Amino acid sequence: MQLDYLEKFGIPLLIALGVYVALEIIRRVILARLKKITLKTDILLDDLLMAILDQTKRFFILAVSLFVGIHFLELSAQHYGWALKAFIIILAIQTIIWGKEGITSWAEFTVLKKHNDPSVRTSLGFISILLKFIFIVLVVLLALDNLGADVTTFIAGLGVGGIAIALATQNILGDLFSSLSIVMDKPFVIGDFISLGDWLGTIEHIGLKTTRIRSLTGEQISISNSDLVASRVRNFKRMTERRVVFQLGVTYQTKRENLLRGPDLLRSVIEQTEGVRFDRAHFFRYGASSLDFEIVYWVLSPDYNEYADVHQKILYKIHQVFEDHELEFAYPTQTLHIETVKTTV
Repeated sequence: MQLDYLEKFGIPLLIALGVYVALEIIRRVILARLKKITLKTDILLDDLLMAILDQTKRFFILAVSLFVGIHFLELSAQHYGWALKAFIIILAIQTIIWGKEGITSWAEFTVLKKHNDPSVRTSLGFISILLKFIFIVLVVLLALDNLGADVTTFIAGLGVGGIAIALATQNILGDLFSSLSIVMDKPFVIGDFISLGDWLGTIEHIGLKTTRIRSLTGEQISISNSDLVASRVRNFKRMTERRVVFQLGVTYQTKRENLLRGPDLLRSVIEQTEGVRFDRAHFFRYGASSLDFEIVYWVLSPDYNEYADVHQKILYKIHQVFEDHELEFAYPTQTLHIETVKTTV
């Protein structure tokens, strides 16, 4: 009798034990090798595989081992069905753990690749939550279907409920996907100085629904992400050079030879100034009360304070040069001609 029980249950248990030990050894060997590989590479795949494999729980390995062992038992169809359903449930739980860990590792790897950008972390946090929810729902539906449950009605209910939720929260969802668009397309990042309509300011925070800007006058401006994506944004932080165009006028009484020297004098002033690149200087037009020059040059830095310092230096030099060469600056004037008309009585 004891030999019968030993033969009936001992061999399946030994097989299950052997499978458990083999799977555990394989898991540890693969983890050790993957760890060495991940230290040498910066690719995502090996990190994902190691993170997922590390989350393989011992209860799942035990379940696999026992499920292999029961194939060597003489079980009725009913008992085997119960064992299969239990294994499906355990497999679904383990699959959910693998999926969640894989999505979390992908999000963390992407954030590190983007230099820990807070806006990327915020958006990927939302995306990872959404992906985990979708993944869990799919795994649960597959498990229920394999357990013999009718999931058609449940899927239909999810579809109707999803449409209702989408309609009720379309503005919020619009801002969420606009946030994703900002993070992925990167028209600006935190710290950039931008112009948006009448507002000028520095990006302080890119959230899931709004982006916050610190304006030049000190107040914080909150703008919905969907409005921001639909707007024309000027990003001054990404300037490499700053183009400067300005005009100045001299009086109509200026001698012709002095007027002809004007563009060359302006050119020499700009070319002798450090940190700029001359573009052009021309006698531009006959103004209402002045003869106008137009000057164009580039400041070789995007910094506004540096531009202001350089432009101020150029204006001082122009004033000195014009004074030395008898070019008198014009200002708005009007000449009134009075004519005496003789009348006869």
